[in-house]
Amino acid sequence: MKLAFISDIHGNSIALEAVLEDIRKKQIDRVYVLGDLCYRGPDPKRSLALVRSLDTQVIKGNADEWVVRGVNQGEVPEQAVEMMRAEREWTVAQLDEQDIEYLASLPTEMKLEIEGISIHAFHATPSSLFEIVLPSAGDEVLKSKLMSASDADIFIYAHIHKPFIRYMEGKILLNIGSVGLPFDGMPKAAYAIVEIENGQIRTSIERVPYRIEDVVKQYEEVQYPNAEMMSKIVRNGLVK
Repeated sequence: MKLAFISDIHGNSIALEAVLEDIRKKQIDRVYVLGDLCYRGPDPKRSLALVRSLDTQVIKGNADEWVVRGVNQGEVPEQAVEMMRAEREWTVAQLDEQDIEYLASLPTEMKLEIEGISIHAFHATPSSLFEIVLPSAGDEVLKSKLMSASDADIFIYAHIHKPFIRYMEGKILLNIGSVGLPFDGMPKAAYAIVEIENGQIRTSIERVPYRIEDVVKQYEEVQYPNAEMMSKIVRNGLVK
């Protein structure tokens, strides 16, 4: 069984289309989505429609929560609050009531059992949509923050936009990176494949090129509130 896990699309439908085409070519059996579907990108409506067309399990990310109820003080750096609220208002204006209701209704974690292998997937941590746990964290921090809520064989999360795979005490910890806004310096869409066959487990991080300049053009054409900064992130694969 070949499973694909995608996340952090952030309204970048062009990157999402490239990833879904790559998934099709690799003959993936199932696709799962770990949140952050449409906020901060130039094409939130189509991004959300593409996710919903997969007819699969989808969980909520912090950006989906922001679309539903707004950005609260203390959730982002103080100097970014005003701009991120403007971006959120722009995003909401591109969606309809049914879209918002869909985002509000999403669960916050998924537990899968595939051929006797258990998988626990969530956006940031099992108990939070917002907490940041980086790959540089020590093993004890990773285990306590990400792997202590269940006895799964594989733990999968997203949120940090920096993919990695770690093996600890017979378990696999996997961050799947970001489809639409990588932060690791590689400006290619990221997603993960987990293949389970006869008790064997194979995991990989896939990096997919996409039409970056077309996304930059979209930001400009739709007059996105923070187009210059977001275009720079898309081009460089870095926040700075």
